[in-house]
Amino acid sequence: MVDYIIVGSGLAGIAFAETLLQNNKCFMIFENQSQNSSRIAAGLYNPVILKRFSQVWNANQQLQIAIEFYKNIEAKLHLKVDFEMPIYRKFFSIEEQNNWFTASDKPNLAPFLSTRVIHKKYTAIDAPFGYGEVYKTGFVTTDVLLTSYHEYLKNLNMFNENSFHYQQLHIYDDHVTYQKLKATHIVFAEGFGMHANPFFNYLPLDGTKGELLIISAPDLDIDVIVNTSVYMLPLGNHLFKVGATYNWVDKTDVLTQEGKQELISKIKEIITCDFEIVAHFAGIRPTVRDRKPLVGTHSLHKNLHILNGLGTRGVMLAPSMAQDLYRHIHMGIPLDSTIDIKRYAVKY
Repeated sequence: MVDYIIVGSGLAGIAFAETLLQNNKCFMIFENQSQNSSRIAAGLYNPVILKRFSQVWNANQQLQIAIEFYKNIEAKLHLKVDFEMPIYRKFFSIEEQNNWFTASDKPNLAPFLSTRVIHKKYTAIDAPFGYGEVYKTGFVTTDVLLTSYHEYLKNLNMFNENSFHYQQLHIYDDHVTYQKLKATHIVFAEGFGMHANPFFNYLPLDGTKGELLIISAPDLDIDVIVNTSVYMLPLGNHLFKVGATYNWVDKTDVLTQEGKQELISKIKEIITCDFEIVAHFAGIRPTVRDRKPLVGTHSLHKNLHILNGLGTRGVMLAPSMAQDLYRHIHMGIPLDSTIDIKRYAVKY
């Protein structure tokens, strides 16, 4: 008998697993590695949507919870996964500078946006209009985090590498059974794999394909994350992660020449030096039409729950959403209506 079964162990799954451990709950995770969006992600955390110059929903609370969460993980696993690093938004015109200053005057954005143009010189980057700095930003090495946390759970005998078969789940009033396992609750954190889930596949999880590159650029030396229409994240040893594309039609993780060429073109808009492609990745982000997560409890089965739809901001969202779901289940605290799956109840 366990308290929980968790299906999926990307950022959402391990955030909920860690929340359970902190509350002395036992569980079993099922993970077949069919989804890779958490693993290949840049892992950026950024409180500002730079494309629209708007604050990320609940950014302050999310950042506070996330930073504490990753510090605890680092202490537990004895490794470094959270790296604070400024984001520099490269300006291409005076108009972009003016838009930045307008945004930085807004009360909700003022804590996160610098009020001066930075004219720092970087080799191989031509930036005559300078940069704007975003505060309270950085990245989490999601691949290292997931690999290490999975090993940690295996050592606790809480990790099962077999696929989860929905038809073998039996639901009762006060528990569920799966094969030989009995649990009080089950949480589905499957990312885009939710489309195969017969209990929650009515939810409007769109999925957005993203492709990214790792490049080698020996003549490029930056100590910040450079953002334009893509991000350029320094990894060390003259390696940089660059991404990402957005494709709302293709729902596969197959690498494409179109995605690769799009990224190459955008890299050439940022840097003037030669570079070599070292790796090319693709994955499906679990995105939702209203850009809010899918969190909550099944309308008919009160021991079935979902934690999904974290989109492009899983690093920031996962810890706070896991905490909210746990408190909802065990303390009866209502979920924010903007994330609660009840907003889609009419579709069920």
